[in-house]
Amino acid sequence: MADVSQKSGPLALLVGFGLFVLFEAAAFQLLRFATSGLGMDNQFQPENTIVSNWVKTVVFLLLHLTLVVVAVLVLSNRMPRRYRGQLMGWFYLSLLTGFLLLWPLFYP
Repeated sequence: MADVSQKSGPLALLVGFGLFVLFEAAAFQLLRFATSGLGMDNQFQPENTIVSNWVKTVVFLLLHLTLVVVAVLVLSNRMPRRYRGQLMGWFYLSLLTGFLLLWPLFYP
């Protein structure tokens, strides 16, 4: 039997990128609000300690990882088969983005 699986095209990648940016922006706003009571806003204070900011960093990264894993689990069951090939690429990019989002979290 011939392999009839269809690959997703450039339009699907563009839509995937748009949804990825939307997800990351929403996740950042939600997690920034959730971790707003932790850490210190101004990193250049003389009495600033790394402990409170370390807690905020770890909580942010763990919550981001949780959101991403839940999103991948839900999407992998709901997406049509032809688009599932993109999912792991967006997952890995989201893991990297979680670390990059620490910069605007501490330096608004």
